[in-house]
Amino acid sequence: MNKLLASLIAGLFVSAAFAQAPAAPVAPATPAVVKAEAKADKANAAAAKSEAKVDMKADAKVEKAEVKAAAKKSRAHAKAAKSKAKAESTAAKADAGDKVKAEAKADKVEAKADAKADKSVVNATAKSDKVKVDATADKANAKTETKAVKAEGKADVKASTAK
Repeated sequence: MNKLLASLIAGLFVSAAFAQAPAAPVAPATPAVVKAEAKADKANAAAAKSEAKVDMKADAKVEKAEVKAAAKKSRAHAKAAKSKAKAESTAAKADAGDKVKAEAKADKVEAKADAKADKSVVNATAKSDKVKVDATADKANAKTETKAVKAEGKADVKASTAK
């Protein structure tokens, strides 16, 4: 325990000694460096603002596409339900001799209505997914552009420091 305590205390003194060591001299900022840093900061802010704007627009497009897809899906299901109800009603009203034929026709109508509704749902989902993929690509491109602007600004500052 004493050895552990002694090593901790020694570590404390060593870290205090390093903390008091003089820092490397910083070169005074020249007007070119200050100008380059200001230009880089301005470009970084503009790039970040642009990226945020692209992200917002992309998110809005996705939201709009999802709402539109949900509406199309619900309309398709409602239309299918209406067709099914009409077919069942017609089958129920049929004469006893035509009952089997009417029920078969109602089953056929219901199958077609379900197929049509499923097709509409698939198309709406596909359209929505395409918008999501495009939005993700737009966001990624904006992020890449922001990184490029930041890197260019750092390079300009570094180049002006060398002058």
